[in-house]
Amino acid sequence: MSSSGQQQFRYTQTPSKVLHLRNLPWDCSDEELVELCKPFGKIVNTKCNVGANRNQAFVEFADLNQAINMVSYYASSSEPAQVRGKTVYIQYSNRNEIVNNKSPGDVPGNVLLVTIEGVEAGDVSIDVIHLVFSAFGFVQKIATFEKAAGFQALIQFSDVGTASAAREALDGRSIPKYLLPEHVNHCHLRISYSAHTDLNIKFQSHRSRDYTNPYLPVNPTAMEGLLQPVVGPDGKKKEPESNVLFASLENMQYAVTIDVLHTVFSAFGAVQKIAIFEKNGQTQALIQYPDVTTAAAAKDALEGHCIYDGGYSGIQ
Repeated sequence: MSSSGQQQFRYTQTPSKVLHLRNLPWDCSDEELVELCKPFGKIVNTKCNVGANRNQAFVEFADLNQAINMVSYYASSSEPAQVRGKTVYIQYSNRNEIVNNKSPGDVPGNVLLVTIEGVEAGDVSIDVIHLVFSAFGFVQKIATFEKAAGFQALIQFSDVGTASAAREALDGRSIPKYLLPEHVNHCHLRISYSAHTDLNIKFQSHRSRDYTNPYLPVNPTAMEGLLQPVVGPDGKKKEPESNVLFASLENMQYAVTIDVLHTVFSAFGAVQKIAIFEKNGQTQALIQYPDVTTAAAAKDALEGHCIYDGGYSGIQ
């Protein structure tokens, strides 16, 4: 493009106090940008290393006329703007301010940080989050937590492309009403990229899941709510139904492994996850089915029975 062509290109743009600089060194620093631009006015913000090749940047002046002065100067100068000997091309940005300077949320990654606005922590289950985001590809891991910003989740996909597709489709959208409790009026998703690349999930629980590791232990404390007695309409205490069974194994004369439990409990339906752990000197297990009905059938059939002939390894 000729010099006059570049001038014409620059002047046909709407002036902005934010300038877009191209063809910079890929590791250009904020200090180098300020050094280039400060002769024309006060710099209030910079954003370096953007674009696919990290060779672009944005500079925000305190005043619109300062940005205009810089563009006008280099448009008419015989000497181009340079950083480390590289010619830098300057034009007005289509943005009027730089937001979240150096925010990690702008750098694409395979883990999304999702802020769920308008809800309390218990309003949106991890299963609902999994359902919504699985529409875009295999969700590897989810971790939920409460911060000052509200109820948030980290959602890990296998690759950046899948995560980007999910962010593009869901950022600013709402979780479908039919998936939410009746008292929730709105539920907006605010999605950015996380700096994490691989979440460290130690337990399957109501707050965290690792869908790549079916043998990851289920956190016993996460299941305590399921074990609390509930008072039924007749005034008697009853156990709440769940798709996860809690089994205590008594009179352990033979080893009971995950494979053994899987064989026994699979007779009633597909077993999704099994966890075995020791508590107070007793062997206990959590067995997860896809639905409550299957779990209830297995409980009715197996409770009080033995895994091995001869009365060994009873299931309570």
